[in-house]
Amino acid sequence: MWWYFCSITKRKPMKTRIKNSALATMFVLTSIAGFAEGNPSNTPAATASLSGTVLDINSGETLAGVTVAIEGTDLKVYTDLDGNFTISNLTPGSYNVICSMISYKKSLIENIKLSANEKESIDVKLDNK
Repeated sequence: MWWYFCSITKRKPMKTRIKNSALATMFVLTSIAGFAEGNPSNTPAATASLSGTVLDINSGETLAGVTVAIEGTDLKVYTDLDGNFTISNLTPGSYNVICSMISYKKSLIENIKLSANEKESIDVKLDNK
C-alpha cells in the first residue's frame, strides 16, 4: 500500500510542473504575438515627396525619359511624356538629386530639405553636351 501513497505524491508535482510549463509557454507566445504587431499606435510614419519638371535649358521644352535619382540610394524614377516626375515616401531629411539623360549634361541639385508631410516641387533645366 505504500506504493499507492508514493505514486500520489509523485503525481502532484508532475501536474504542477505541467501547469507551470503551460503557463510559461502561453506567456511567451503572447509576448511574441504582441511584439510581432510592430507599431502598436497605428500612426503612419511621416513621409515627404519630391516632384517637379525637367526642361531643356535652351528651348524650354519638357524632356521625357529623364532619369531622376536620389544620390546615395537606389531610388530613381523617369519623367513622363510631359517631363514631370514624383518620388514619394521619402523620409524627412536633406537629399541630393541627380537628373541625367543621353546627350545632356548631368544636373546635380544639392541639399533639398524635406520636412514631414511636405510636398516639395522643383524645376530642373538640362543643358546639351
